[in-house]
Amino acid sequence: MNIPKNLKYSPDHEWIKVDGDSAYIGITDFAQSELGDIVFVEFPEVGDKFSAGDVFGTVEAVKTVADLFAPISGEVIEINDTLENSPEAINTDVYNEGWIIKIKVANAEELGNLLDPQDYKGLLT
Repeated sequence: MNIPKNLKYSPDHEWIKVDGDSAYIGITDFAQSELGDIVFVEFPEVGDKFSAGDVFGTVEAVKTVADLFAPISGEVIEINDTLENSPEAINTDVYNEGWIIKIKVANAEELGNLLDPQDYKGLLT
């Protein structure tokens, strides 16, 4: 299982990579492997605001649909529109090309509520 050390994780299997006052969000390698082949991503709109724990979209796999939960509060400033035509990028490159949204971080203190890589790995075992 691939769990990069430079990311934070939610118990709902989202990852977050902070870049200054913004952050990229996607689903973890564990989540994509459990879902199987991803065929569609439902995105929020740029400008939408979410609180930590809110549903911000869905990913649809061949057999199921899963909600996406915001690991922290923020405003959507970009969506990964590559996934509109190539949602399988989540399966093939989950931590790079497979990011889903980029947000402007509303409250950096919420990052302290997330799991570090070791704690996330413990959640999976």
